Formats: sequence, structure tokens, C-alpha cells
Amino acid sequence: MTDPVSGTILLFDIEKFSDRDDVEQAYLRRMLYDVADHALLAAGIDETLRRRADRGDSVMELIDAKASLPALLRAVLTDVPAQLRAVNRMASSSAQMRLRAVVATGFVATDDLDGWVGADLNHACRLLDASVLRAALRERPGQDLALCVSESVYAGIVRHNHVGLPAEEFARVTVDSKNGPLAAWLHGPAPVDSPQNPGGAREVPASEQEDDSDHRTVPPGSRFTSGTVKGDNNGVSAGQIVGDISFGGRGDQR
Repeated sequence: MTDPVSGTILLFDIEKFSDRDDVEQAYLRRMLYDVADHALLAAGIDETLRRRADRGDSVMELIDAKASLPALLRAVLTDVPAQLRAVNRMASSSAQMRLRAVVATGFVATDDLDGWVGADLNHACRLLDASVLRAALRERPGQDLALCVSESVYAGIVRHNHVGLPAEEFARVTVDSKNGPLAAWLHGPAPVDSPQNPGGAREVPASEQEDDSDHRTVPPGSRFTSGTVKGDNNGVSAGQIVGDISFGGRGDQR
């Protein structure tokens, strides 16, 4: 086995690939390669700076650490969706292609069978297969791409708000794995009823997260309208309301 080398890991996976027949799968694989090649060239990454591994319905690219990671992220967020729109515009409904994508960094070695090995690669693959990423793509019918980046990519690049990479568009998620929870960052809101978004509440991006101070007081300038207080005349004392309360005609609240 070779010594592990540091680099960027780019993964793409086709949604619902196994639902297609052989002809459609062959077509989708060709389109996937074209989309990946176009994105890497748009990021200024030529063939001398990358290695590819074929996984059938997915493709893995190991990119030299010298290549620009911000340029790659910008290409994935802008060039890939544009390419997918162009591909899908000319394809039948059964040959439409939507992708899950992961960008991560880490150390990867090559074994005697020319296979790739490494814990960082395993983590990236688990992010690609995570239910939260699958759900994010499923819940975005108007989009053809769902992207997740590793904690290291977020900490090293995204959170610094480089041009074309607004940190507020990424939401922190946690992915379960055999080795414990993995922290990652999803581009766009977390999907409804995911562990990161119970009950459909929006995942709060890092730029909007607040401290643990007490927010139970009513914000300045807030007021209740069309409200009534039910109960006897002794129901209000010392700044407290005792008895049944109804605001805005919505019925009694206890």
C-alpha cells in the first residue's frame, strides 16, 4: 500500500439509478462523467491533478491538494446545476439526472489492487449515502443537486465567506455512522422532519445561531392585538395574569 496523501475528495451519486433500465443507466453514466469533467475543468483542475474511481452509479475524484478548493466548491454550486439543467432539458423523463454530491478533504492511500483506502474516504462515502442528504434532494423538486461538505471543508473554507461561497447558505447536520455521529454541512435548509430539523423547523445556519441567553421575554415593541382576558377582577395582580387567557380570538389557552 502507498503512503496516504492529502487531497480533496469529490463524490457524485445519481438519484434512483437502479430504477432505470440498462440503456438509461448507460446514458446516465456518460452524462455523469461529462458533468464531473466539466465541473473540474471549470475549477481549473486538469487531468494531471485528479484521479477517478468508478462506482457504477457514482464517481469518486481524488484531487491534488494544490488545486483550489474554493474554485471547486464554486464550480459544484454553479456549474454543475447549469450542466444538469442542460442535460435534463434534452432528456426524456426516464433519463433525467439528479445528483447528490459531497466535497471533503483528508488522507487517502492506494492498495496493491489499485483501490483507495482511508478513514477520511470512508467518512465522505457515508456522507454521500446519508439519509439527510437523500431527503434534501428528494424535497427539492425544482433543483437537481444536493451538496454536503465535511466539517473540515466548512471550517477551512466555507465559514470564511469566500467569494461565491456564502456561509449562511449552509446548515449543520449530523450523520449517524458505524463509528459514531459525523458532523457535516448541508447546502440549503435541512429536510423536513430530519433529525436535524424535527417537526419541520428550519435548520439554523451558523451565521444565525445565537448564544444560550434567556429569550423568554417579549421583544421590545411587541404587542398583543385583539386580546381579551377572561376571569374575575382579581385575575391580574403583581404583573401576573391568573385565569383563562384568549388572544386574537383563537380560543382559551391554559
